[in-house]
Amino acid sequence: MIAITNAKIHPVDAPVIEKGSILIDGGKIVKLGAVIDIPPGAEIIDAGGRSVFPGFVDAHCHVGMWESAIGFEGDDVNEMTDPVTPHMRAIDGFNPLDQTVKEACQAGVTLVATGPGSANPIGGTFMAIKTYGHRVDDMIVRDPLAMKIAFGENPKRVYNSKNKTPMTRMGTAAILREALGKAVRYKEQIERAGDDASKLPAYDAKMEALLPVVRKEIPLKAHAHRADDIFTSIRIAKEFGLDITLDHCTEGHLIAEDLAEIGAKAIIGPSFGHKSKFELTNKTFETPGILARAGVKVAIMTDSPVVPLSTLPLMAGMAVQAGMDKEEALKAITLSAAEILGLQDRVGSLTPGKDADLCIYDGDPMGITGKAWMVIIDGKVVYRK
Repeated sequence: MIAITNAKIHPVDAPVIEKGSILIDGGKIVKLGAVIDIPPGAEIIDAGGRSVFPGFVDAHCHVGMWESAIGFEGDDVNEMTDPVTPHMRAIDGFNPLDQTVKEACQAGVTLVATGPGSANPIGGTFMAIKTYGHRVDDMIVRDPLAMKIAFGENPKRVYNSKNKTPMTRMGTAAILREALGKAVRYKEQIERAGDDASKLPAYDAKMEALLPVVRKEIPLKAHAHRADDIFTSIRIAKEFGLDITLDHCTEGHLIAEDLAEIGAKAIIGPSFGHKSKFELTNKTFETPGILARAGVKVAIMTDSPVVPLSTLPLMAGMAVQAGMDKEEALKAITLSAAEILGLQDRVGSLTPGKDADLCIYDGDPMGITGKAWMVIIDGKVVYRK
């Protein structure tokens, strides 16, 4: 049992407690408040007046799959041999010992959604993991978490170089519709077969991987930068009655009212860095603030390693500098990110019953000088400055 005392607590889902304590037991948050009873024998951690936040959540990255300081041997993020690879699983390409995972943990980023890149119209499944451990099986929070799909320049560029479909946006959409249509039919065949194994369709690994999507057990995770690609992703999800998150959503600020009207969930970023291709022409840190003010649920992401995962809170700070409300920016890397991932019952706020994932900070985590003083994951101190 751990008791953190003398802390400025930022629960996210409740008002700030200027000087309070948090009790942790069994890997969960038990209670918090200005005054709480601390059982005898509890380990006391005096925060020294520092701020305590929920562990930060990155809702879209490729950490551990596109490794640091290495080329081809550490690049396991895109299977660029087939435009339809739903049966690829992040768990099989993730290296928990990559330095970037440790760096994220030590910055207070305690949970991430990581998975395949955007080379293929259908890339495979993302997973949600904690950022501490040496064996991925023990770090998993949810797998599969979502099915990665991609629109726009990346699939066009990859398969144009191979002189095969998709070389156009039409081709990307057509391939996605075809695969989803087949998955729906595969599901219906299984349902009609019932307990009669002789009537089951022939086993198909790709269709099996898409079953959780068409059963609405996991959402589509749509890589889409340009407004037209965003609308295409929404159109296809609507045609099949599927759940979807809009990842990158670079031109989301241009269509904010449309996205708010349909209750879209947007994961914005990476907003930092060079506009390296045409579909990033309108990239700006103003996007998350504009969407949040319009009523869209927003998360901020790094797309690590495009932007180092450890800079996630700083990316939120840059959104604040561009006009986003600071509390909304904090939610975008904590509770809102968790809600978009469907993990709000586990992480995202300092709430009794949730996982004891938290970070104690010297200074403002959204500022350039803020530094994590201590990080706790599942009730265990995993980093101490």
